[in-house]
Amino acid sequence: MGYLVHPSGRLNLPESQDAAAVAAVKAAWRDRRGWYDPQHEHAYPPSDTLADIAEFAAARVTRDGDWIEFDHDDGNDPKWSDQATAFYVAIAPFVRSGAVSVEGEDGGTWSYTYADGQISQQGWNGWDGTIEPFGEQVDYPGA
Repeated sequence: MGYLVHPSGRLNLPESQDAAAVAAVKAAWRDRRGWYDPQHEHAYPPSDTLADIAEFAAARVTRDGDWIEFDHDDGNDPKWSDQATAFYVAIAPFVRSGAVSVEGEDGGTWSYTYADGQISQQGWNGWDGTIEPFGEQVDYPGA
């Protein structure tokens, strides 16, 4: 079970900030439900990169210099969770610019836009019904 998603986009997150971003994400995941189990953190190497851990955030990430590109991997069964939201929020302080769009299994779409270390959400998150990360659930606009 779960809510299948297909993220896509590109963020300017300097390669020199990758390790700090991973540490921030793993810290944020400790208090959220999802596919990453912090009880088994010893099983994950401290040298993880964003590309290594993105699968727990329902994404596939590749690095191109100071840019990270988001895609989906259907073979990996990318399902959304609180940890996926936490991933996108936790990397915000390290992102200079860019956007990631997410398409849900029901055709719903939302996106995260980054500028100068800040994140904003556009659209209605089809998984948790919010219009901002970790916001209150709202009825689907127009319903």
